[in-house]
Amino acid sequence: MLKVTFAAIASALVLGCSSTYQSSANKASFVPEPNIANIKSHMSFLADDLLEGRETGSRGHEVASLYIAGEFAKYGLQPAGDEVDGKTSYIQRINFRKGLLVQASPSFMVKGPKESFELSYPDDFLNSPDLVTTKSEVSAPVVFVGYGVVAPNLNHDDYAGLDVEGKIVVALTGKPKSFPSEEGAHIASSSQKAAYAVERGAVGFITLTTPSNEKARPYKNSLNYIYSPRMRWVQDDGIPANVNPELKGGAYLSLPAAEKLFAQGPTPIADVYAQLEKDESPKGFDLPVTVSLKRETTHEELSSPNVVGILEGSDPVLKNEYVVFSAHSDHIGISKSVKKDKINNGAMDNASGTSVLMETARMFANLPKAPKRSIIFIAVTGEEKGLLGADYYARNPTVPKGSMVANVNLDMPILTYEFADVIAFGADHSTMKYSVEAAAKSVGLTLSDDPWPQQNLFTRSDHYSFVKQGIPAVFLVPGLQSKDPEVDGSKVFGEFLSTHYHKPSDDMNQPFKWEAADTFTKVNFQIGLALANQPEKPSWNEGDFFGETFAK
Repeated sequence: MLKVTFAAIASALVLGCSSTYQSSANKASFVPEPNIANIKSHMSFLADDLLEGRETGSRGHEVASLYIAGEFAKYGLQPAGDEVDGKTSYIQRINFRKGLLVQASPSFMVKGPKESFELSYPDDFLNSPDLVTTKSEVSAPVVFVGYGVVAPNLNHDDYAGLDVEGKIVVALTGKPKSFPSEEGAHIASSSQKAAYAVERGAVGFITLTTPSNEKARPYKNSLNYIYSPRMRWVQDDGIPANVNPELKGGAYLSLPAAEKLFAQGPTPIADVYAQLEKDESPKGFDLPVTVSLKRETTHEELSSPNVVGILEGSDPVLKNEYVVFSAHSDHIGISKSVKKDKINNGAMDNASGTSVLMETARMFANLPKAPKRSIIFIAVTGEEKGLLGADYYARNPTVPKGSMVANVNLDMPILTYEFADVIAFGADHSTMKYSVEAAAKSVGLTLSDDPWPQQNLFTRSDHYSFVKQGIPAVFLVPGLQSKDPEVDGSKVFGEFLSTHYHKPSDDMNQPFKWEAADTFTKVNFQIGLALANQPEKPSWNEGDFFGETFAK
């Protein structure tokens, strides 16, 4: 039995948390324990029908944000949001523009040497809302640009020898199979592809699906999202961030529509797809057609908050550096196409991560002495709309720019089985891997490699917004190894994705294993503790693509 001092016992009682004491050769250190009742109650509130799915800009998400701010205040975290009436609040208010496509408006006309025709919306093509103008149209010649990717470091340039000035480019979805998964995910992202096109003077962008993409993400499934809004945060000049006003029109084509379009040119689309089967990157060429695109969009201006609290560090110098814990508090709101239960409660996605974030904050606040570095705890909005709240904070931090040294992101931990390992997307890119490995080992876990490199998860959650500002980051999730040999973690994970992900059934009726929540909270606490106390701040690995691209 460990011996503890009366002062330490009194401290634990005053702090009101369960705790353990670890002794070493020269000292005893206080280690707070997670309180699973706290996590369960946080999740129950955030995933309640009352909050109506916590959609960005909704009343339900506002209620959730006030709840989180109240918890931060209870723990004694310093508010680190906007200044209101001369006082700093926990709320960082973000202005957004939401666009909805007028469903009767999309038009896609083709004038070619063999025939002129019109494609049908949404059977043949899909449109997304335009966040810059309510009415947009463009008519221009068309150039096929392969994948539409420019990657000098990989000796790849789909625009080589092509003139796209004043033209509409047509590009395949995806990337060459030879590209590294995470690096390729950035290079071939839709935003990067649009940037390559704009840099070369294009005025429109059409995306083609492929046979392999059709198997993974059937075109017909996309029809479920034609009423979905598009959203971006608005800059001080009134222009939405991360948009390309130079591109006056765009579309996503079905396989039959692509076949009809390419039938006008020198190379049938079937020949292009045959090249993909051979792992060849198709060369671009001019299509002898003129495409005219039109659409209308309705705009709505709204706001939604990030919630930010800070635990100040104890070291007089290192407290000016910040470790950031992030989790998104929003979800997707109410479904229009579901007949019975329409509320997407988002218990796993991401009431679970947000609740672990809050409990981790409480544990840090209950330490007798704060870690050396300061820690930011931020519940971000707009993740489901494109990582918007995290992008806003990473670009507009409430601490000095350059002072954030690491990010640990908590998004949708699957807590329905007791896991024996963790996966830390992004760990291989920086020295953070050592901190994650040590933290996992300290709670009896191992660190496993990414089991789904083809899913490009490193670029698909809020941590990536910090990466793009040059900040090393990891996105931690439970691994697929189960402590129970009778349970297949991979199967459990897959069942959640196929049955509950982004559906009303992601609620508190799922068979949660609260021991998993306890373990996940412990490992996150230990990662943060290591990062906040280690002498050197995390650094990108020598020659790492993301470090070279963003940190310099």
